[in-house]
Amino acid sequence: MRNEFILGEKFGEYSGRKAKLLISEEAIHDRVKELGKKITKDYHGSSPIIIGVLNGCILFMSDLFRELDMDSEIDFIKISSYNNDVKTSGTVRLLKDISCDIFGRDVLIVEDIIDSGLSIKFLKKRMEECGTKSVKIATLLIKEHTKVDFPIDYVGFTIPEKFVIGYGLDLAQKLRNLKSIYALQ
Repeated sequence: MRNEFILGEKFGEYSGRKAKLLISEEAIHDRVKELGKKITKDYHGSSPIIIGVLNGCILFMSDLFRELDMDSEIDFIKISSYNNDVKTSGTVRLLKDISCDIFGRDVLIVEDIIDSGLSIKFLKKRMEECGTKSVKIATLLIKEHTKVDFPIDYVGFTIPEKFVIGYGLDLAQKLRNLKSIYALQ
């Protein structure tokens, strides 16, 4: 495992920037197991629909789903608020909607990261407007200064205000395949 590396030329304006290890593969694995146990316990007797937010959630959701000891369904939604930049655009666009019927069902939204809170507010409201029984949120990462007016039910790690890559998180659709999470300096 690398503790740091420098971005190459293919990253344009970000080339030459250093990425430093923030959360190791082992720490991620351990925390995902803990979250899986808690979610299984909390949903005892229920069969929730687990909705992953593409594309960043894919590794976290896959690992988390394997840790769940319960019946559940999965679906995906895709939104955009970054437009291949390191800062949110301030607008959420729906790129792919879910295909399942969530009326009267328990829903667990799985996110890779909650940053400004804009996207998760949009998603929670959208799910609730469909007449869900409940909506809970699991996120691998939340930034320490994120402000939302509802609880985030399952949080992997609280991180500083840094742009992060790896374990599903990207920079212009690249570096998702890193096994650990790195902070861009």
